[in-house]
Amino acid sequence: MFFKPQKALKREFLCHSTIIAHGLRLGLCIPAIILAACTSSDNHHVRSPEITPNKTTTTRQVGILLPLSGRNGVLGNNMLKAAKLAMADPLSPPLDVRDTEISGASVAAQQAIAAGDGIILGPLTASETASIAPIATAANVPVLSYTSDVTKAQSNLWVMGVTPEQQVETMVVAAKAEGKTRFAALLPDNALGHALADSLTQVCSENGLASPQISFHSGTSDDISQKLKQLSNYDNRLQEAKTHTSSDSSVKTADTDSNDSSNSTGLIDDLVPPPSNGTDSKKDNNNKLVLSAPPFDALLLGDTGLKLQSVINALKENQISSKNVRLMGPGLWSAFASKLGKLHGAWYAAPDPSKRQGFVQQYMSKYGTMPKPLADLTYDSSSLVRSLDKLGGYTQENLTRNQGFDGVDGLFTLSKNGHIRRSLRIFEIQPGGGGKLISIPATQPKS
Repeated sequence: MFFKPQKALKREFLCHSTIIAHGLRLGLCIPAIILAACTSSDNHHVRSPEITPNKTTTTRQVGILLPLSGRNGVLGNNMLKAAKLAMADPLSPPLDVRDTEISGASVAAQQAIAAGDGIILGPLTASETASIAPIATAANVPVLSYTSDVTKAQSNLWVMGVTPEQQVETMVVAAKAEGKTRFAALLPDNALGHALADSLTQVCSENGLASPQISFHSGTSDDISQKLKQLSNYDNRLQEAKTHTSSDSSVKTADTDSNDSSNSTGLIDDLVPPPSNGTDSKKDNNNKLVLSAPPFDALLLGDTGLKLQSVINALKENQISSKNVRLMGPGLWSAFASKLGKLHGAWYAAPDPSKRQGFVQQYMSKYGTMPKPLADLTYDSSSLVRSLDKLGGYTQENLTRNQGFDGVDGLFTLSKNGHIRRSLRIFEIQPGGGGKLISIPATQPKS
């Protein structure tokens, strides 16, 4: 993982989900994540070279656009090493390396095209990708960008990052297979939350499911609690339980998970539950009532950090758990799954980490350091280009071949609309924390 200031983390979040996970482990506060967060300044004033359209796409030389200096220089150089590792064969096409921190991504792309590069790998961020898109399109040069902002995908420009859309699709398809039909979401009102919401709506529609109920919260504990109460029809469920109890001589009590052996904080080691002020007796009495199931059987969450602890508290208050609802979350949870025992039974979708081990060993043997998560993308894109060079060029037909490509994190396929489909796996949070790979088959990439 790389180290950089908090503001840079906010801007670069979407570049790869595990970058944010690293920020969480460092204790950084990352409020607005994914998609819109992956931006970068590209306002360098450098004279643009003349662009010559690449009409044949047979030029072997490969342009690679990365930040090799400045605040993201460490990350960029780590990623570049992975690209060179993939191109270690002397017969591999030559790399034309461009530092986007010197001239900006758009000028670097113009320079690469003017130099005759047949394909461009990078740039790193969503805003940089947007800046080079019209340049590459005009020159008919394909681009494999390292952002995860799926809105930047288009014909001949692919988004290499693991997107929320891919994660949500994997979990929804699996949840539907186990009989779940009524989906809902409680999400942060930020870029990640809206990306997850859009993905859930789209995937439900594609799979013949009813439109999901979606609620966004502001991030405060009170708003999280209130929004989940509204979403779960808490007041009606509570009244129903009171009515039932008044006619029943034996009062049933809710399961409090007293045998839960998970981390007592549930998420963060030094997070201590707020002390009781003695004024919550009415709430305590309500919590003793057994409520009926909420009006959904699958719930997508999107929070991390301290806000996720507030969500966990709200789930308990509303008597929502994996016993009556299929809880699902973002792949970001993989980085701190050991702290999520209170969410045992919940799912997240992510690449199978065991597939990455060979790449990690190869990288460490060559460079003596660990590859950063985004190095997976540069290695995969460079390996892809090396394969296409042998197949006869960087044409869209070759790029979108049905059999796809075998990457560091598993099989991936490039679609003609710029989307990339990946074979993600589903992990289930265990009572003591940690994610266990479950036996549900991976969602196969679509061509």
